[in-house]
Amino acid sequence: MGIKTYRPITPSLRFKTTLTNDELTASKPHKPLTTIKPRTGGRRNAGDITIWHRGGGHKRKLRDIDFKREKNGVPATVVSIEYDPNRSARIALIAYADGEKRYIIHPVGLVVGQKIVSGPEADILVGNALPLKNIPAGTTIHNIELKPGKGAQMVRSAGGAAQLVAKESEYALVKLPSGETRKVLIDCMATIGQIGNVDHENVSIGKAGRNIWMGKKPVNRGVAMNPVDHPHGGGEAHHTPGGHPVTPWGKPTLGYRTRKKGKTSNRYIVRGRRRGKEKAHRFAPP
Repeated sequence: MGIKTYRPITPSLRFKTTLTNDELTASKPHKPLTTIKPRTGGRRNAGDITIWHRGGGHKRKLRDIDFKREKNGVPATVVSIEYDPNRSARIALIAYADGEKRYIIHPVGLVVGQKIVSGPEADILVGNALPLKNIPAGTTIHNIELKPGKGAQMVRSAGGAAQLVAKESEYALVKLPSGETRKVLIDCMATIGQIGNVDHENVSIGKAGRNIWMGKKPVNRGVAMNPVDHPHGGGEAHHTPGGHPVTPWGKPTLGYRTRKKGKTSNRYIVRGRRRGKEKAHRFAPP
């Protein structure tokens, strides 16, 4: 995996970079594991836009990813490593001993022909999935569940890696890529290793049209609009009237807290993302 640059024969190519696909071993997906992705353009059934700045882009097919890894004790062989247009990470096609094929997130070091397995008795090897209670402290993990049996919800993007810090009674302490340390039930599953495609964060888009290819439409500034369209609009000078910036519908933005008290999972956070946010009482189980 590397970064490819271009000769600047056009202005946009001067800054554009792409990823090399050296690790990919298949050009087409496994058809039984793909479904058509509906395209809404950000509109609901009434026809009005409810999610702004979406639309256009290339057609995609969804890949059915196995985030649960519930086939315990059944060995599987890596068949191919493929591109997934719906996520930043690469995916790996695995074939189980009983003939079933599934997609998983591709971790660093997993190669074609390698054997992997899931379950409490699995070895601590890249690509194997185990409950947190069977993983030794200090191990690098990804694809972490929040509820046993629900499937992985944390650390699923390219280059992501968490660390199992310690285990306390029915909870495990996991340090996430954001810097947050969080309590997770020890019965939750996690996969060993770091997610591949590490250089994804170093890619430079290069031009606005490349975002259009991905279905991301341009974002207009509020101060460039008329007063009828945005609270920041109008006036000779471009500034936010009244001080604090707001959304087009008048809600505060840029730092405004939206999490509701009593309905969050803050009690499971041991250490926050920022320094000085540690609270001693959060070590005690709720």
